[in-house]
Amino acid sequence: MTKEVIRAFLSNENVVTENSDLARELFNQGRYGKITRDNCVQLSLIEAFYLMEKQRISVFDKRGKEIQAESYLRKSTRLEPDFSIRYAVFRDIRDRGYIIKTALKFGADFRIYDRGVKPGEDHARWIVYPVHEARHMTWYEFAAKNRVAHSTKKRLLIAVVDDEGDVSYWECRWLRP
Repeated sequence: MTKEVIRAFLSNENVVTENSDLARELFNQGRYGKITRDNCVQLSLIEAFYLMEKQRISVFDKRGKEIQAESYLRKSTRLEPDFSIRYAVFRDIRDRGYIIKTALKFGADFRIYDRGVKPGEDHARWIVYPVHEARHMTWYEFAAKNRVAHSTKKRLLIAVVDDEGDVSYWECRWLRP
């Protein structure tokens, strides 16, 4: 049985689904995006690309023309220069069965919830900073990220993405001697 594909529309730096029970079910089951005032689901560019790859949504432009994955990826990379690195981490975490959401208010890229925990039911366990393996991080940057994690009562994950798109995770914790 083929799953019904949800129609969605690219709007500035977000993707907004049609107003449908299927779109709201996508939110309720996987906590993708957020519900808007008019009962649509607003997705981030990364969430939408993931759902496109999973063939759960089709994204259309303002003229109603379907946007193909390659074109969508180019547009997203123009809007978010580290899109491919962040997407590799998002996809890996989602494929492992975790809910991952943006964490801008925490000063991080993402926050991750334990398996089976939905946002609103409990707090996220980790905040995540995706980095490419060739990028250097200073001790000052590392300490700042660790301090943010500690102050928000979350664990810090540094997600290192290699040239093949594989992700390695380094969990860091603040310890008092």
